[in-house]
Amino acid sequence: MLDFTEDELDELRAESQRAYDLDRAHVFHSWSAQKQITPMVVSRAAGSYVYDGEGKPFLDFSSQLVNTNIGHQHPEVVQAIKDQADLLCTINPAHANDKRSEAARLIAERLPESLNKVFFTNGGADAIEHAVRMARLHTGRRKVLSRYRSYHGGTEQAINITGDPRRFRNDVGDAGTVHFFGPFLYRSEFHATTQEEETERALTHLRRTIELEGPQTIAALVLETIPGTAGIMIPPKEYMQGVRALCDEFGIVYIADEVMAGFGRSGKWFAFEHFDVVPDLVAFAKGVNSGYVPLGGVAISDAIFDSFADVPYPGGLTYSGHPLAAAAAVATINAMQDEGMVENAARLGDEVAGPRLREIEQASPLVGEVRGTGMFWAIDLVSDKATKEPLAPYGGSSPQMNEVIGRIKAGGVLPFANFNRIHVVPPLNVTEADLRKGLDVIERALTEPL
Repeated sequence: MLDFTEDELDELRAESQRAYDLDRAHVFHSWSAQKQITPMVVSRAAGSYVYDGEGKPFLDFSSQLVNTNIGHQHPEVVQAIKDQADLLCTINPAHANDKRSEAARLIAERLPESLNKVFFTNGGADAIEHAVRMARLHTGRRKVLSRYRSYHGGTEQAINITGDPRRFRNDVGDAGTVHFFGPFLYRSEFHATTQEEETERALTHLRRTIELEGPQTIAALVLETIPGTAGIMIPPKEYMQGVRALCDEFGIVYIADEVMAGFGRSGKWFAFEHFDVVPDLVAFAKGVNSGYVPLGGVAISDAIFDSFADVPYPGGLTYSGHPLAAAAAVATINAMQDEGMVENAARLGDEVAGPRLREIEQASPLVGEVRGTGMFWAIDLVSDKATKEPLAPYGGSSPQMNEVIGRIKAGGVLPFANFNRIHVVPPLNVTEADLRKGLDVIERALTEPL
């Protein structure tokens, strides 16, 4: 943690006040009613902590937007960006560059052998956009299937593929997207009482959706391997294998959205490894370099690559594989490997977060269910355990949720909250002591009467 002298704090406060004033005067914020927000100033960050405009530390249990997988200001990644800036800040992506090439190698090395080529983008949304474009060109079809309770990005195609309320005001009905229900036993859409029933009925529903939409019209099925902001609903292994089989049967490209779940977040390098499936395309971003410089990409199977081997791919970006971003990715992946961060996430999930959250579930009248893996957990909050009535409505918040969030922040923890859920998603290299400290704060917030 950082320490500040009184003089440093005075300077920090003045700097932060100016930042806040300029923000309110000039910055337009995403997903917000602009006059109703009072954004927290983040003045500094280090490791698993961020510091507000007063220099107060907050244990970052959000990893910002679930992307700072290696924590803040990792010295090796910061140094790699500095070194690359001294050497070469930017270059036309038509040229070869050592850091871009090495980043692609390191990513491909962690993927199945059939996914050996990487197209770099600026982030997750345009990774989805390009994955869908590749699938459409490869198949000659247009429709895209995706599940309700999902998020795939804020650009035009990606937001229409999204299956949560952020889509509503952006959805004009002509994007060629079709949504289906995925498995989620706690809030089953299929009146299932067992995981086996949920899996069977969800796959039957998906098959019927494909049949009734016309398999010959469907280019791709886009699936967050483990849905992130939608609730960290871990699918059954049999379901994921069933999805793969349906895509094979009907010639549909299976796109795995690993933007949030990938790069160690689930306790494996890629979340689809939990289910013994191999996608045709993998969209990634966030954890690939912890967001130190914007970067995303698409890993491409050999079969889809062959569609563009002798015919130009009609797409590109000025900053595809930007040298500063690629250098950050190389340093990030190497640091994750050298420091055993993926293994740390898996161990802490199994030995600390999972058991403790299940204890909180039993102790708190507000917790309906906890679910997760690695450093990727959701606490589903309810007003009534018997009826499973959410503590906040789908697509909104409530005074009770705001009270819970306020309690957690007052305890020095920065939470990730969405609708009626608190997500426990700290950096993968969080210490066991800090993880337990944050869980202590969450337990107090959820067990004391509202």
